Amino acid sequence: MDPVIKINPAGATKWDIRQKIWDYIEDNNLANFPRPVHNRIPNFKGAVQACNRLTDLQEFKSSQTIKINPDRPQQHARFVTLEAHKTLLVPTPRLRSGLFNKIVPPEGANKEKLRVCSSSQGVKEFSVPIGLEDKVKVDLVVVGSVAVSEKGFRIGKGEGFADLEYAMMASMGAVDESTVVVTVVHDCQMVDIPEELMEPHDLTVDYILTPSRVIKTNCHLPKPQGIIWTKLYPEKLEKIPILKKLLALEEQAGKDVTLGEAPPPSSEPLSPSGPPKNPTRRRPRQKAARQDGRDEPKEEKGAEAGQNARPRPARARKESRGSEGEGAEWRRRRGQNGKGAKERSSQETGGEVGNPNKMPLSVTTVYLGGIPTGLRVSELKTSLRERDAAPLRLTWQGAQHRAFLDYSDPQVAEKALEALQGLNLNGHSVQAELAKSQRRSKRPTGPSNRKPEPATTAAPTSDDTEVAGSKVEDQKQAEQ
Repeated sequence: MDPVIKINPAGATKWDIRQKIWDYIEDNNLANFPRPVHNRIPNFKGAVQACNRLTDLQEFKSSQTIKINPDRPQQHARFVTLEAHKTLLVPTPRLRSGLFNKIVPPEGANKEKLRVCSSSQGVKEFSVPIGLEDKVKVDLVVVGSVAVSEKGFRIGKGEGFADLEYAMMASMGAVDESTVVVTVVHDCQMVDIPEELMEPHDLTVDYILTPSRVIKTNCHLPKPQGIIWTKLYPEKLEKIPILKKLLALEEQAGKDVTLGEAPPPSSEPLSPSGPPKNPTRRRPRQKAARQDGRDEPKEEKGAEAGQNARPRPARARKESRGSEGEGAEWRRRRGQNGKGAKERSSQETGGEVGNPNKMPLSVTTVYLGGIPTGLRVSELKTSLRERDAAPLRLTWQGAQHRAFLDYSDPQVAEKALEALQGLNLNGHSVQAELAKSQRRSKRPTGPSNRKPEPATTAAPTSDDTEVAGSKVEDQKQAEQ
């Protein structure tokens, strides 16, 4: 199969190839949240189908311990690994606190709980650290990629963590020449990568899994045999403390651990400076929390943090509207239709909906009850994103232990409702069901079926803004 994206081998750089792929995926709407995909391992559409192919590999069936990167498109690969009762190792985000986390699901965990364990939330809640001194043998490694060739040449997003993680595993004896490396990508991410771009520290792959096929690369280039210390420098060790420990161990073993004297001038792997400035067209980045596992999600700020410069009435209803999922796609379309910058700014920062044209004429509402005391709205948003259930609008009533999630149509709401079954927040089970106003044989058409009531006077119990104003039937449902 010929590559969809053509690479000119004359003078091509890794960043040229990355930009072509990121732009192509965005221009053709081939990715799910988080968007845009620039500077990420793309969460491509069809990632679940590609990850399912992992279970067909004989190397997977015979493996006991599998290391999988924490990026979003490989989440289903982590799930099928846990479902097959294999040991799952996930690198710690940006290697800040160590090398691995071993995911330990609770005893008797069902599929829903295993899905949670395979998410970034699960890495935090259901894992134990694995240190350099622990004796670990990794049978299979699954990495994300921005680009990969049929010859097994791989290009990541430019920060070098996959290369560094493999080199560290080689140094501690966790991997060797028998360890199989697999990457999971969209078909469009397969391109012809010039071999001269590959360096000794670059990780190559043995298998490529896409939504449509499995490719065995028979790559002839060797994988990293350990840390190439001259590629690193003191500043890098300060950012990744575990490297200091590894350096000390290798120095005690009599190995040459001479560091480079200064950061490399180009922004290739193992460079902390990130991508070079690109004079070509780039899509603007949204104010969305990073969810690719390498960066821990930041708490969203907006109306909850009082950052909207526009004054509001004291008892006005406030809407918390995330910058992710369905809402993000809707806002992008609004922006492309020529709406003013001021209007777009209000949408992105979570301002209240003062103009009915900013929302669909009809929404379907999901009720969440039993929200535990002290939970922040940002924590709820993170859980919703983890389950691909981010709403068009979130009405937060933390003091009353409830929230309402608005979706653009019944099908989206049903899918979100299914994903939210078994939701557990801070050790408390949360009730998720259609709001009572939705449970009718014929749903009304026309304007939104959510009508605001006078705002509640209950004082907030946390730093998150209290939101009032759902339909009378929804309020009665919450009280029952």
